[in-house]
Amino acid sequence: MSRSVRKTKIFGITTSESEKQDKRRWNRTFRKVFRKLVLSEKVANHKIHSVTEVRSGQKDGKRYNHNATIRDMRK
Repeated sequence: MSRSVRKTKIFGITTSESEKQDKRRWNRTFRKVFRKLVLSEKVANHKIHSVTEVRSGQKDGKRYNHNATIRDMRK
């Protein structure tokens, strides 16, 4: 991957590489709440954002960097 470069100047705000553990925790919480709502025969929300707070993850979104160098654009 010596020629692999980013096409846009968008980077994660923190230095964390992945949100895998956060996504696992959010999905477990969502499944638990959804299962309880289905068993109680209430109308269940089918959106994960209604149950979890996505902003509490390791990476808090992405941002466009106008001044990105060639080194920053490498993967």
